[in-house]
Amino acid sequence: MNSDFFILALRNLKKRKLRSFLTILGIFISVATIFLLISLSLGLQGAIEEQFRLLGTDKFFIQARGQSAGPGTEGAVMLTQADVDVIDKIPGIKEITYFMVSPAKIESGKEIKFTNVGGIPLDSTALYFESFSLDVEEGRFLEEGDTGEVVVGSQYKGQFLDVDIGNKIKINDKPFRVKGILEPVGNPQDDRFIYMSEEDFRLLFSIEERIDGIMVQVEGHDKIEEVSERVERKLRSSRDVTEKTQDFTILLPEQILESFGTVLAIITGFLGGIAAISLIVGGIGIANTMYTSVLERTKEIGVMKAVGAKNSDITTIFLIESGLLGLIGGAIGVILGIAAGKLIEYIAVNQLATNLLTIATPAWLIVACLAFAFLAGAISGTLPAMRAAKIKPTEALRYE
Repeated sequence: MNSDFFILALRNLKKRKLRSFLTILGIFISVATIFLLISLSLGLQGAIEEQFRLLGTDKFFIQARGQSAGPGTEGAVMLTQADVDVIDKIPGIKEITYFMVSPAKIESGKEIKFTNVGGIPLDSTALYFESFSLDVEEGRFLEEGDTGEVVVGSQYKGQFLDVDIGNKIKINDKPFRVKGILEPVGNPQDDRFIYMSEEDFRLLFSIEERIDGIMVQVEGHDKIEEVSERVERKLRSSRDVTEKTQDFTILLPEQILESFGTVLAIITGFLGGIAAISLIVGGIGIANTMYTSVLERTKEIGVMKAVGAKNSDITTIFLIESGLLGLIGGAIGVILGIAAGKLIEYIAVNQLATNLLTIATPAWLIVACLAFAFLAGAISGTLPAMRAAKIKPTEALRYE
């Protein structure tokens, strides 16, 4: 009997192809939007988690709170070499490095660009490049004793600028030789970055003391919280601040990942709420279509009741019909969502040079979207189905 209900519902939808299509239009647009948002969010979360996996769980970061706009910006307070020296003496620390960042004008031939330049101590480049998952594609890293030389990001191979190993570029009108070109990171800002020695950086930008960030590697990942708390106490003492007036921030990998997750959840929830509005509009469209269908098929309902159909049978037929409208719309929406996601991936990789915008399409997400669309359709058709079931056979058979 249930299979007969489905066959009858499908037959009724086929009779009204154009109306059915227009009805499911709102459903598949909203489902496609919801599916795309969630899949992009899952993909971005996965990419971020992979970056933190590569970073490892044995490192943490320190930054001055005065740098509200991020590394490379001047603030009310700053970290200095004295802070590095204090941290370096704390038990449990395996290695320490730091960096400075400043915007600069870059010239190659007749081309002029603007990007960020970073200075790092050359005796700890291995930790720095490991922390940010950087690898050299051509040439080599900077080594102790290198002066007047730089390592550049992957976009200096014909995208941002076009340079080769051994070429000279001008940074703030001072020439530097390219010693290495990095593999793509997937983030345009990082792939346009330039690295030089700390000594060259301080001379070029006339920065004597400021340090924008410190990276600390502990001797074991299970000791990271213990060592970070020890560092926090020592820095408070050396900088003469209290817990309330603390002017620096210590970030553990889990805290950074959690903050990213919170932001992603807020954005996804907000955009998902907007998409849900279109789903409600689509549901209203289904309800309207089903009400119209009840009126058009009043005589048909009377015939079914006259030959023995129960009120529950009539209700079931109309609920299945409205649910199928939602399910078909959901299926089209999922397909459109996947296609749109793949298009965004292609544009991100080939035009924006980033691999962070990827989609994740787990089976549970597809099933959830289809089930959600079916339920939305069925719920939208509940009142029309109940109205159809209440029609009296004698009145229905006389209906014209």
